[in-house]
Formats: sequence, structure tokens, C-alpha cells
Amino acid sequence: MRYKSQSVAYWYFAVALVLFGLQLVFGLLSATKYLGPDPLLYILPFDVTKVIHTNLLIVWVLTGFMGATYWLVPDESRTELHSTKLAYVQLILWTGMGVAAVIGYLFRYGTGNKLLEQPLPHKLVMVVCFLIFIYNIGMTIKKSGRFTTTEGVLVLGIVSSAVLFFPALLYYENYTVSIFYRWWTIHLWVEGVWMMIMGAFLAYLLIRLSGADREVMEKWLYVIVGLVFLAGILGTAHHYYWVGVPHYWLPIGGFFSALEPLAIVGMAIYAYGAMRRSGMSHPNVLALHWTLGSTIFTLFGAGLLGLAHTWPSINKWTHGTLITAMHGHAAFYGAYAMITLAMISYAQPSLTQGRPEKGTSIGYWAFWLQLGGMFGMTISFATAGIGQVYLERIMGMGYLDAQLKIQIHFVMLIICGTIFATGVALFIYDFFRYRPRFDVDEPAAEGSTASDARVS
Repeated sequence: MRYKSQSVAYWYFAVALVLFGLQLVFGLLSATKYLGPDPLLYILPFDVTKVIHTNLLIVWVLTGFMGATYWLVPDESRTELHSTKLAYVQLILWTGMGVAAVIGYLFRYGTGNKLLEQPLPHKLVMVVCFLIFIYNIGMTIKKSGRFTTTEGVLVLGIVSSAVLFFPALLYYENYTVSIFYRWWTIHLWVEGVWMMIMGAFLAYLLIRLSGADREVMEKWLYVIVGLVFLAGILGTAHHYYWVGVPHYWLPIGGFFSALEPLAIVGMAIYAYGAMRRSGMSHPNVLALHWTLGSTIFTLFGAGLLGLAHTWPSINKWTHGTLITAMHGHAAFYGAYAMITLAMISYAQPSLTQGRPEKGTSIGYWAFWLQLGGMFGMTISFATAGIGQVYLERIMGMGYLDAQLKIQIHFVMLIICGTIFATGVALFIYDFFRYRPRFDVDEPAAEGSTASDARVS
């Protein structure tokens, strides 16, 4: 840890991991409800557990992004964070909002707008947190006078995320209109500007872990940003196929959805090229596992599986089935969960006392159990979804009758989900078993290494 204020990231990571664990509890609970009589039907029905599961995903990933940014920006800018007090105020407000939202969902206090169920007061708190976050990061960069391309792409992604949250603040009586604008936030987050944030984290990690040339790495960032703007924005149309909007959205969604994986392929090539040039000589091998794992699993989940069912002639059969869950789980985990865990794994040896830099055996078990568990969950959703499409959409079988026929796949889903949850539990345990530290490793150097030489 080069700067003392980077230690604020520890508490963001801690909150993110607690929320991650809580998300899994509600996810497994939701999955078990497919297997038969539900003893919690009148206490925690499926609609409540699913809402909490999906909304915790958004909140914990954003919490992890904030922590990773508070670690990255001082390191890139070579200066202390503008205000650690503001960072802690932001964390308290953000955590309080998240806890209040979960409690509210238990009593059905929400908007009913999928993935954006937070009531307006909670969303206004989120806006305040975004503004504090942007101000704190912006003032840190301004104070340093140093602004790298990696920071530029990261800040662009963060500011764009805040701007794109605006449609979520509006309420529409017409359900079609509500769906139309919901994707301006959710799609343009997860398949647009969050890809910039992921790309910035990936560039930072590859530069630090592989010693690759900064100029080469940051040129790839420009390519990724360009592809995100080209395909990600108009790719929003694949959410508009069957919601009551004009027919012309079909070819737009099909064409630009087909282009969306190009940015992901670019990231994978980008990571592979860095490792091929520089090898894997960095002592923090665990962080390397998470970094490279993120690019590969993103290519699989977001790229391949996304392309597999977003073409209109295919999506007319798969829309609203478990095929969507197949793509969503793999894509979110690979692109955003894994890159967040990579940033945590990279920072952990500096943020905690006595942790070996190469990682611990528990850390490696956590990695492989999560990877194997998520792959098994993806396959379970895929086989269940294919069966569901055939039985419901082709054979015309009713929804509940079809669910009985594919129940075995949910048994496999829960088994794989338990393996995945074990890996997450090990990661959380490995994080908290070492005490946090707040001292600096060495005086922050005014000079720069060769890989840090280029500033934009």
C-alpha cells in the first residue's frame, strides 16, 4: 500500500463481500422453491427472495467498484485520496440504503421495476452517494495533476453510470414505457459503461501483475471503449423485441447484439497478449488467476452465451425462459464479480496483516470451487432452459407442468450452487481471517517505473 488513504478500500470490500454472501443465501433459497412444497411460502415467497437476490447483486458489485476505485485512483495519481472522511460518509449512506432496501423488500416495499425496485427515497440516497464518489475521485485526480488513460476510462465509466441512473428516478404508469426506459439504466450499465469500468480495472491489473507496457495496454482500452460505444448502446434494442415497440427494433437489436461480443473478444486478446509478453512472474499468482479467469469467463458467459440467444429469430423462443438466467449468471459473474474479486485479491496483501502475497491455499480453493460451481450452474440453467423452450413454446405445455418435467435440472442447479457458495464462503473467510492494516509499505515514490511512464 503506497498511500494510507487506500486503506478505505478495505471497508468497501468488506461490505461488498458480506452483501455477496447474503445474495447467495437468497439465491439458493429461490432455487429450492422450484423443487416442491414451499414451507416459507407465506413468509418469504419466491417473488421476495428473487427481488432481494437480484438487487443485492447490483448493490454489492457497485460497492466493490467503489472500493476498487478508491484503491486504484491514489495509486495511479500518486497521491492521497482527497477526503477519506467523505469516503466513509459515502460508505455509511450506501450501506444504510442497502440494508433499508432489503428490509423494505421483505415487507413488499418497492417499485416493482425489475432490478430497480428501490423506492424513490433510496434512489435519492444512491444519487447522493454517486455525487460524493465522483467529487472525491475528481478532486483527487485534480490535486495530483496526473491523469492516466486507465483513470480516464474508469472515470468515464463511473460518471456515465451516474448519469444513466437518471431514468431510474422516473415513474411511468404505462408498463411498456417503463420497460423501455428501464433498460437505459440496466442495459447501458451492464453491457455498456460497466464494461469501461471492467476494462480500466483489467488494464490496471495487467500493468501491475504482468509488467506489460502501459502504452500498449492503454491503446487496447481505446479499442474497447470504441466497441462499447459502437455496439453496446444500440445493442439495447435486443430488450425491445417483444415489449410493444415498433418492428424496426428487431434488425437493430439483432445486428448490434452480434457486434457486442467484439469488445469482450478484445478484452480476452488484450489479457492474453499481456501474459504472453510478460509471463506470470508476479508473486501474486492468485490475483492473476482472478484476472485471467475474468476475461475467459466473460468471453464465455457474456460473449458466447449472449450471442447464442439475442438474435431475434432465436430470442422469440428463448425470451423469458431459463436460457436468460443461463446467460445472466455467467455474464455477470465473469465480467463484474470476478474482476471485483481480482481487485480484492490484488489489494489484500497490502490491506491485511500477515497475508502471503502469492495467496493462500484457501484462496485457490475458493477460486476453483467458484469457477466449477458457476460453470455447473450455467449448464444446469442451459439444459433446463432448452427443455422449457421445447415443452412450453413448441409442445404448448403449461408452465407448471413443464416445471415438473425439468425439476431434475434444479437438483443439479442446487448442487452446483452449493459448490459455488462454498467457494464464496471460503473467499469471505480468507478475507476476514487476517486483520486489516493501515500503515504504508514504503514512502510513495515521486518517480515512476517504466510501465508507469506514460501519462495522458
